[in-house]
Amino acid sequence: MNSNYINTEKEIEIYTGKDLGLTYTAEYSLFKVWVPTAFTVSLVLYQTGGNNRESAVSGDRDSGRIVNMQRQEGGIWTARLPEDLKGMYYMYRAVFEDGTLNEAADPYAKAVSANGVRSAIVDLQDTDPEGWDRDVSPALPHPADAVIYELHVRDFSSAADSGMRHKGKFKAFTEFGLKDSAGHAIGVDHLADLGITHVHLMPVADFQTVNELGAIVEPSAEPHFSEYNWGYDPQHYNVPEGSYSTNPADPGTRIREMKEMVQALHSKGIAVIMDVVYNHTYSVEKGPFQPLVPDYFYRHDYAGRLSDGSGVGNELATERPMVRKYIKDSLAYWASEYHIDGFRFDLMGLMDSVTMREITEELRLAVKPDLLLYGEPWTGGDSPLATKTLKGVQKGKGYAVFNDHFRSAIKGDSDGWDKGFATGEYGKEGAVASGIKGAIHEFTDSPVEAVNYVTAHDNLNLWDKVLAVQGLRQAARLPELENGRLKYGGSVEAAVAAADPYIGIDPDDILGNETVRRTLLANGMILTSQGIPFLQAGDELLRSKYGDHNSYRSPDAVNAIRWENKRRFLPVFEYYKGLITLRREHPAFRLHGRQEIERSLEFLRCDGGVVAYVLKNNAGGDAWNNIVVIFNANPGPVSQRLPETDSCWNIVVDHTAAGADAFRSIQDPEVQLEGLSMMVLYDKYGQPEPRSKMIEIRYERPDGDYRGWNLWVWGTGIQDGQHDFRQMEDGYAVARIEVLPETSSVGYILRLNDWEEKDGAGDRFIDCSGSRERVKVTIRDREQENSGDKNDPLQMTS
Repeated sequence: MNSNYINTEKEIEIYTGKDLGLTYTAEYSLFKVWVPTAFTVSLVLYQTGGNNRESAVSGDRDSGRIVNMQRQEGGIWTARLPEDLKGMYYMYRAVFEDGTLNEAADPYAKAVSANGVRSAIVDLQDTDPEGWDRDVSPALPHPADAVIYELHVRDFSSAADSGMRHKGKFKAFTEFGLKDSAGHAIGVDHLADLGITHVHLMPVADFQTVNELGAIVEPSAEPHFSEYNWGYDPQHYNVPEGSYSTNPADPGTRIREMKEMVQALHSKGIAVIMDVVYNHTYSVEKGPFQPLVPDYFYRHDYAGRLSDGSGVGNELATERPMVRKYIKDSLAYWASEYHIDGFRFDLMGLMDSVTMREITEELRLAVKPDLLLYGEPWTGGDSPLATKTLKGVQKGKGYAVFNDHFRSAIKGDSDGWDKGFATGEYGKEGAVASGIKGAIHEFTDSPVEAVNYVTAHDNLNLWDKVLAVQGLRQAARLPELENGRLKYGGSVEAAVAAADPYIGIDPDDILGNETVRRTLLANGMILTSQGIPFLQAGDELLRSKYGDHNSYRSPDAVNAIRWENKRRFLPVFEYYKGLITLRREHPAFRLHGRQEIERSLEFLRCDGGVVAYVLKNNAGGDAWNNIVVIFNANPGPVSQRLPETDSCWNIVVDHTAAGADAFRSIQDPEVQLEGLSMMVLYDKYGQPEPRSKMIEIRYERPDGDYRGWNLWVWGTGIQDGQHDFRQMEDGYAVARIEVLPETSSVGYILRLNDWEEKDGAGDRFIDCSGSRERVKVTIRDREQENSGDKNDPLQMTS
């Protein structure tokens, strides 16, 4: 271990201010950096970005201007320069007591030069695209309303047939009106056409392994990328990736173009989720933290060695105060400056549960009430962290986790021949049923704590997994790839061109193909289950990665989305679009809570390769009275008895089509399903009673500190348990509790975190019997109550 690190946290000063990094104005620039163990720290100002290109052109040697920084309480070093420094670059030079000298970029930097060599001084207002102040995120009334689509920036546009000028760039998302040869929308218009609500962007914060200066391509030129990466190798956490910019050498361009991408997606009604990697850095010695604060940011095992729960050599010590603060400040910056609508946490198991709880509560309260937050509830290896964020830890905490139990029940293993329900294995029906219910009897308190998926970027994608299970890899001539290269040498592009992943598909009967049917069955289950559905980009186009189970550094020939597949497999796209439309138009598929599911969802059958259930009595306020959903994983047809009704049954989904409009009806008490198919039917259409009414609780504390405070609620009939305050209004913290319309009384307790403290001596109750729509309640804390405040501590208005 480095001797500069004092391995006793109480001896490490911490800082609570919100102004670390650079504060720029035309009149002055203020630099603040946390370097608690340094003997001295200097600011070094440069004219160039440090990539040698500028110096080679000018012939000048940029040696830098050194400015001494002043130490302040909290381990902070500051320098204030009363001049306009816009366009310059800077570094910090720290000298430690043992004589070690390190020069490093600002870990809190908002802008950098190409390849992140130096921190850059920019005016962020200059990076706002036209109309940015009017950019509005699409509303997300409830997390159950989300339909997530995981996408890599470069994959989206890099194919030759994409028709996009800015291949591999943020700006490709700003190209509207693109169509394929048959007139079908492609690009960003395709996403809107499909109906997804959120694009989950794989990492777009600055990462290390792609040479940004080697990725500059003229818009009119044929794209040629010598390097590719998914981006799980972070370097500068608060700066967009330069290789996705049209000019990485200009620090402001990547910022402006990422904002343009967000703005373009918002204009299409699509929210933006960032995939964030706060569990490790790509490098330690050359990473963003080690040079200035040796060892503090990294977790160590009991022998003092770097712990490796990430599987890549290190993990961040999120439980330490200044690491936790760094993460929360970083997320708040992305949400506010870039209008980001949610975050997906890579290897969230390596983030301590307190950090995740504080992220969820504080960001929603201070930045954006409807932020969508979810992550991977596992690690990549052993970690000494005692408070891992694993499945079950998220219960009642306001964020979601990936449901890998449901994933495995549907498809089997991720890379091999092991089977699941949709790929030919009997005995998975019970696990499938648990997933359909949002895992509320497994590891969640609420269905929206589960992200339901079959495949994501890791492992075989859905099409290739089904091919593997069917034993068709060899017949499809899929190449053997390792680390982006052919296992036995040769051209990847040539091997991909020679492959035939769509072997056996009859263009006149696409939906009759077995492989197609198994993929539609798998994601059909995802899109009709309770929880938050998640699709991998291109599933709706039968995307193949040519058998590459780990394409993180494979070329575009493997990773690019082939837009020609929309025309080629249009019935598949229309089927996905129909299922998404069905989900978005019918709240029965988007139930909000455990009690609502237990009251509304009943299984009819779970055996013999068939799972059938009914959503009954206008579930969730749905206009359809009873909805039956049936999944048949058998190769041949099956019959399923339907619940009794005084009406006919109307079919909106079967093996031929999917949507929200009935295309045939049956009078029989039984229905027959084709093999490897699903069916959705409803009996009557009517005007249901209101789904719920809302109790709005406004909480006031004299100290104004609402961190960690939440409500424990019961008697709602929809979702009991923890409810967080989501936003500040007029000095009050506001929470909204959804209850059944007929509810007359709801109980609650005000508490700090998990019962660390209670506000009030006992249970309290809200009388909501006099309203059918909304009840407003104001609560004042017990200090006022006990000090003789004449106002009742609980006030109600309907």
